[in-house]
Amino acid sequence: MLSRLLIKNYALIENLDIRFDAGLNIITGETGAGKSIIMGALGLILGNRAEGKHFFKEDSKCIIEGYFHVEAYNLQAFFADNDLDYEVETIVRREISVDGKSRAFVNDSPVTLQVLRSLGERLIDIHSQHATLQLNTEHFQLLVLDSVAKNDDILRSYKETLMRFRSNVSALERLRTAIAATNAELDFNQFQFDELQQLNLENGEQERLEDELNQLENAEEIKRGLLGASYLLDENENAANRSLKDALNHLQAIQRYLPSVEGLSNRLLSAQIEIKDIAQEISFLEKDVYMDEGRLEVVNARLSDLYSLQKKHRVDSVVDLIRLRDELEQKIQAVANQEERLIKLEGEVKRSLQELGNTGELLRQSRAGVVKEVEEYVQQLLAEVGMPNAQLKIELTALTADRYKTSGGDDIQFLFSANKGQTQQPIHKVASGGELSRVMLAVKSLIAQSSALPTIIFDEIDTGISGEVALKVGQIMQRLSTKMQVLAITHLPQIASRGLAHFKVYKQDEDDRTRTNIVQLDAEERVVEVAQMLSGANPGESALQHAKELIEN
Repeated sequence: MLSRLLIKNYALIENLDIRFDAGLNIITGETGAGKSIIMGALGLILGNRAEGKHFFKEDSKCIIEGYFHVEAYNLQAFFADNDLDYEVETIVRREISVDGKSRAFVNDSPVTLQVLRSLGERLIDIHSQHATLQLNTEHFQLLVLDSVAKNDDILRSYKETLMRFRSNVSALERLRTAIAATNAELDFNQFQFDELQQLNLENGEQERLEDELNQLENAEEIKRGLLGASYLLDENENAANRSLKDALNHLQAIQRYLPSVEGLSNRLLSAQIEIKDIAQEISFLEKDVYMDEGRLEVVNARLSDLYSLQKKHRVDSVVDLIRLRDELEQKIQAVANQEERLIKLEGEVKRSLQELGNTGELLRQSRAGVVKEVEEYVQQLLAEVGMPNAQLKIELTALTADRYKTSGGDDIQFLFSANKGQTQQPIHKVASGGELSRVMLAVKSLIAQSSALPTIIFDEIDTGISGEVALKVGQIMQRLSTKMQVLAITHLPQIASRGLAHFKVYKQDEDDRTRTNIVQLDAEERVVEVAQMLSGANPGESALQHAKELIEN
């Protein structure tokens, strides 16, 4: 509820401090007194844009503050989502500087107009003859049924199920797009993979083949070199091995005379053994070297294939070809995996659609179960406020599960007729402003019985009614105020007499300036104000007595 409203330096207001009652608050005043100015100031803290400069004093900034008790509105999540400090008494402030720049605060934390507007919708509902479009919106019409049916738990479950279904559908669409893209490349990838796979590529193969090719192409020269080395080491009359053996024999012959040559003899023996071993290895190598034209052709062909693929794929080695082959294999396998995932995901979409249909049907049945109750209640209240022949019919149309909306699986339509014999049509097409206002009053009265609604402001919705109808409207507002805070701006004494708190807006001229002020009336002042509304500026005794009776009754 709105407990306090501070307005400083706004339009014709220099400084106002208004403290409202938790029930029915009446605001009266002559036309042009400034009621719309107060509503404009209130609109600023609800997120309305500041259109131009509206300063009482041009050299001072404008400040509007609203104090709200929010404990009944379950707004903790909203405050957390917007990184705001939650306070049971929340202070909303709007400042407009002399240069026209605007700033907004919630509990002293700066906020954007979007956040302020979103919060304002949860705190105050301003209703006037020109603001009845809400009554024709699907969101509001479903809210009526859900509030009466107490569908909070079913709605929460439905929205969670809908979110899962939409998530699965979105994932399925993305997967199908991905499969279409990969299938377009599959044949080409498969061809390239098969070409690489058939080569049986091995790491290090190219280097080995290049070494082998080098040997095969130079086999004759290699063989000649090995034979020459072997001949000089072991086969020539003056071969190194024979010379070393002769030298060793000479040293061993004198060893008994000169013991110091023993070390030299051992070293020479080692050299002679090493040379002999080298000669044998050269001989073995020479025997393994041979001219093989067939093998040369095989190696050349294999290397040609490797070089050709490297050039084709613009890589530099067999390692790169192997990496490319593995990547192509992964892409081909991914297509197969995607097909498996597609089948699984299609099943998940089907299951979540079935679950959504079941939950949507529960919600539909719950809503349908209160349709008659809503129709009868609204018609009863409309009869009380001078519309005895008014008929409200609520049509619920089931949607197929794949067309379900965030609000549920129903299309809804409020059909209305105000007179006998009149065909029922969508309410906004056939109801006048005054009729819409009374329908909205009846509907809000019904909702308030089962939901914690924000403060509602009725801004002169009483235009076009009088007498007994006006009295009934006032009584309904009074009953409504037992469930929620109501502010009513009115020109009718029958409604003004119903308030728990009565405020009068008036203008006064001081020091060549016109100011708008507001004052809460005491009991005697209320009688006078209501009497003036009945008979004019100077009410007689009968008007005062009538006003007193209205207030007391």
